[in-house]
Amino acid sequence: MNEVSDQVLIQKVVTLNCHDSFADLVKRHQSSLRYSLRQITGWDQALADDIAQETFIKAYQAIPSFKGTAKFSSWLYRIAYNIFVSHFRVARNRELTSSETVSNYSRCVGLSESSDLHRDLAKALLNLPPKQRIALHLHLHKQLTHDEICNIMEIPLGSVKTLITRGKKILQDDLSSWKHGDRI
Repeated sequence: MNEVSDQVLIQKVVTLNCHDSFADLVKRHQSSLRYSLRQITGWDQALADDIAQETFIKAYQAIPSFKGTAKFSSWLYRIAYNIFVSHFRVARNRELTSSETVSNYSRCVGLSESSDLHRDLAKALLNLPPKQRIALHLHLHKQLTHDEICNIMEIPLGSVKTLITRGKKILQDDLSSWKHGDRI
C-alpha cells in the first residue's frame, strides 16, 4: 500500500479541515522532530516536548500558508527553530548550566564509560550559541544541505556556512583530547 504524500495530507487539511490528515502528519514527523529538539535542548525532555507541541499547534494554525516550496519537514523545523530561539531569548537568565545539562543527558541515556564521548559531545554542543548549535545539528545529525538549513533558519547561505564552519572548529577544539587518545 502506497503511503499518502505530505502534500496530499496538507491539501486535505487545508481544503477539508481534515483533522485525521493533520494527525497523520504529526505521527509521521513528531518522533524525528522531538529527537532533534531533545538533542539541541541538552536532553531536556520536557522542554523538547513543549517546543514540539507548540510547533505542531503553530503548524496547524499556519498550514494554509504552507506554499510547498520546501519540504514539509523543513517547514516544521523552521517553526521549531523560531520557537527554540524565542525560548532562549525569553529565558536567557534561567538557561541550564552545562553541568546541569550533562546531568540531564546522563539520566536520559544512562551513560557508561564507553559513551563518555557522547557526553563530551553533548556538553560541547551545549556550549555553542543556539543558532550555531541548531545549524550544526541540522547539518551533522539531520544531514540537511546548506540550502535546506538556510530555508529553516531563514538566514543567508554565507551565514549558515560560517555557523557550521566555526561550530565544527569549536567542537574539534573542545574534543581534541579524544583525537589524541588522551581519554582512552
